[in-house]
Amino acid sequence: MKDNMSNLIEDLFHGNLRLDESIHPEQAEYHEINSQISEMMQNYKTKLPDIEYDSLEQLIDLIGQSTSIYVEAAFEQGFRTGGRLMIEVLAKP
Repeated sequence: MKDNMSNLIEDLFHGNLRLDESIHPEQAEYHEINSQISEMMQNYKTKLPDIEYDSLEQLIDLIGQSTSIYVEAAFEQGFRTGGRLMIEVLAKP
């Protein structure tokens, strides 16, 4: 039987490590915010002309893309910082 580290390394090598797909926030606030977003979007869909609603969706998509890029950079920086911390801890007698 292989240990978890071996599986993690194999998954990383084969491109099967999809951390973003395994994130499922459990905070009630997260679910409440998403419900509010859905409700507001539905209200906008019924009140706005199609062309304006499409523009709103494009804006939201751009905000999502920008946020994803920022989160990726933050993850990378945090990962690198964690790696440097481990190196520093292990390097000191």
